[in-house]
Amino acid sequence: MKKLKNEKELVKKAMQIGVAYAEKRGVVEFEPTDSAADKLLYIYRLLVHDGIIQPIPEDQVSQASIQHKLAIWASKQRSH
Repeated sequence: MKKLKNEKELVKKAMQIGVAYAEKRGVVEFEPTDSAADKLLYIYRLLVHDGIIQPIPEDQVSQASIQHKLAIWASKQRSH
């Protein structure tokens, strides 16, 4: 898995877009105490559930692979 050039920024963008998507959908209300890792995992699982992104093989799911997958997804989203 090759890191994207601006992966850190894209992960932040994915977090913003993903949180907005999940809350708008009415399935979750994130708390300030929720960790970034928990939010990213939830966003990843929700996007897979909704058929928006393809799942990572379960034996390859890790914090790094989730961040990478969401960074790719965020890179394809229009700027808000």
